Amino acid sequence: MLPRPLEGLSYALLVPVLRALFGGTPADVWPWLTAFGAAVAAYAVLRYVSDLSGFRVGTTLLRGIYRRLGDHLAWLPLGWYGTSRVGEVSVLAGRGVMQAMSVIAHLLAPFVSACVTPLTIVVVMFAFDRRMGLATLAAAPVVAAIQIWTGRATAAADAERHERDKEAGGRVVEYLQAQPVLRAGGRTGECFRLLDDSLLEARRASRRTVLATLPGAVGLTLAGQAVFTGLLVLGAYLALGGDIGAAEVLTILVLAARCADPLLSLSDIGGQLRIANAELARLDTLLRTRPLPEPREPVRPEHHDLRFESVTFRHGDRTVLQDLSLSVPEGQTLAVVGPSGAGKSTLLQLLARFHDVDGGAVRVGGVDVRAISSEVLTERIAIVFQDVYLFDGTIEENVRLGRPGAGDAEVRAAARAARLDEVVERLPGGWAANVGEGGALLSGGERQRVSIARALLKDAPVVLLDEVTSALDPVNEAAVHQGIERLTAGRTVVMVAHRLRTVRRADRIAFLDGYRIVEEGGHDELLRRGGRYAGFWNADRDGVTQAAAGGLPAR
Repeated sequence: MLPRPLEGLSYALLVPVLRALFGGTPADVWPWLTAFGAAVAAYAVLRYVSDLSGFRVGTTLLRGIYRRLGDHLAWLPLGWYGTSRVGEVSVLAGRGVMQAMSVIAHLLAPFVSACVTPLTIVVVMFAFDRRMGLATLAAAPVVAAIQIWTGRATAAADAERHERDKEAGGRVVEYLQAQPVLRAGGRTGECFRLLDDSLLEARRASRRTVLATLPGAVGLTLAGQAVFTGLLVLGAYLALGGDIGAAEVLTILVLAARCADPLLSLSDIGGQLRIANAELARLDTLLRTRPLPEPREPVRPEHHDLRFESVTFRHGDRTVLQDLSLSVPEGQTLAVVGPSGAGKSTLLQLLARFHDVDGGAVRVGGVDVRAISSEVLTERIAIVFQDVYLFDGTIEENVRLGRPGAGDAEVRAAARAARLDEVVERLPGGWAANVGEGGALLSGGERQRVSIARALLKDAPVVLLDEVTSALDPVNEAAVHQGIERLTAGRTVVMVAHRLRTVRRADRIAFLDGYRIVEEGGHDELLRRGGRYAGFWNADRDGVTQAAAGGLPAR
């Protein structure tokens, strides 16, 4: 704020400078000109210091916001991260936070200048001639009305653009994830229509936002021109009447012209501030999203049997599980099978407390998972997903995520048990080989071996397996199966399987359909019953036979 009055002082010094120049002794201008130059130099220094301070504050806040956002996202339950969240979080964490924090670093000083500079000039005008000051001040309501009208007109366009940008971000991620499918189908040269449509809608939304702000910019320009013309006419009239000197009129016209730039910049700055404010509101909404509540007096389970007691769970308006009861004795393996969309993976997510149930209870060792602290529950459970994500680093670093404090011998033992040592031996660099972002430099089977080695290193008493061999080639499938056998030995295991032949060795099998368990028992027992499981088993066996007869790899 300090440079703004100094800027007004430099404007006020124009009057004695011009009076001296137009007077009888032009040499008297030097003291005033020196003072004017000193004021301008001081203003430049203070403006530099002010802008630098704003930039430093902005970067400090940006660093703090990113840290807080990262910490908050780490505490949100994994069930919160639906497919629609990917585009939203990526847009917000990328461009959104930068736009919000740029207000302090880049927009705050220009905004203050655009508001304070015209007011300072009006005060200077009042000091020399009240009538000219009043004439200039009359434009203030017009400028304020244009700004308010522009803000209301662009609010809807800004919101639409955000939605389109979020959708486009999600489509980009989807397009990248769909590359294997597109390439397998020979569509590498084709456009992904959903992505094209979302990008086209985002461009149209941006165009509508620009068009919405255009009337405001034109209105401010016309208002500035009208005020300058009015001052020119009024100044000429007063000067001809002898009520004011030519120096004062010229100074006031120079000041009026100086008002034009900050007033015109208000339209652009106002639009950026509205966008930043909207991003701050979205950021606030995200940061206000509550993680699952932690127990005030957490209980540590002594045993590791699992039990679902009349569990009901809804995802939005859709009922996924209803009044489901199921138990897994400690040290045994339960396989969950059923049609797609029956809620098999949801069972694992509820055990790991990605979500809280809407009714009933999920218990580990007889203790409701809601009464167990997140840290303790995470320690007790190892999860191997179908789609394995690896961080951009070495193989050893990704394995050590299972237990960062493990020794080298323990890491190597886990790798051998998962047959990951075979992968390490053939990779250039061995344990120091980089896996790429998401593990892109490894095959699906190799990534799965890393995941199993990580779970083995963690040595958790409860293991959850989610379709871990559904998309592997025979060689990797055999290696992964060996790793899974070692991982599950002596542990309580719940596995979701698409290939029914992988569940034969499970102690018990539960067939899930229609929100609940419809069949439960051993493999041979369920086949003798001739129910839903037997039908699925026969269909799966027929599919394998047909694939083998046609020379295709079995499912």
